[in-house]
Amino acid sequence: MILLFVGTAGSGKTTLTGAFGKYLEENGYSVGYVNLDTGVRSLPYSPDVDVREEITAWELMEEGYGPNGAIVESYDRLLPRTEGYVSEILRLEEERDYVLIDTPGQMETFLFHEFGMRLTENLPEPLAVYLFSPDILRKPHDFCFSRFFSLMIDLRLGTTTVPALSKVDTVENLDAYRKFLDDVEYLTARLKLDPSTQGLLAYRMCSTLPELAPPTRVVYISAKTGEGFDELETLAYEHYCTCGDLT
Repeated sequence: MILLFVGTAGSGKTTLTGAFGKYLEENGYSVGYVNLDTGVRSLPYSPDVDVREEITAWELMEEGYGPNGAIVESYDRLLPRTEGYVSEILRLEEERDYVLIDTPGQMETFLFHEFGMRLTENLPEPLAVYLFSPDILRKPHDFCFSRFFSLMIDLRLGTTTVPALSKVDTVENLDAYRKFLDDVEYLTARLKLDPSTQGLLAYRMCSTLPELAPPTRVVYISAKTGEGFDELETLAYEHYCTCGDLT
């Protein structure tokens, strides 16, 4: 099973990759780790495939690139190696029960660069996990944005994508978040009361969400406490078998 962790910088992708991998190993599974981030300095897991062996962002910064330019340039240089990385990941999938892929800290680098697209489209049915943290959810339209962004990742990468609220151990009232994320009708009703331009746009978007979005459910997860790990494991199993969907 291949799980692809995608999310904005600070959403906890790398920490979750290490913690969830450890959880799987403690439950008797063999796990392979793939690091696709050229800018990360240290990892909480030992990668079996690591793009930093080819190039790192800090090496490019020593050549005179700025931080953002170095990141983009690193994937330009990795692009000719894409087929090789796909082969390594496929080999790893044959040997292990799970392969966990940790994507770049700057999510747009993976989503909008040809390296990410070419790699993903050659993997057999990976399950993408879109991580977003509670600190970006302040108003009802923020919840609409998060649900739609998960759908956009699905569209962009051509993968089944599971939205996952990370760092739930930092949330005091998780039920309040669940209301907005789990019940689209409730979210739409709240958005209808928002007279702002953002509220109107979000209301119209969320009104179409039940028709557009594939059947799935939001995962509530914490790399620190392990909350939601069993749910994520179940979703991965459902994705790779014919015994159920992701509702």
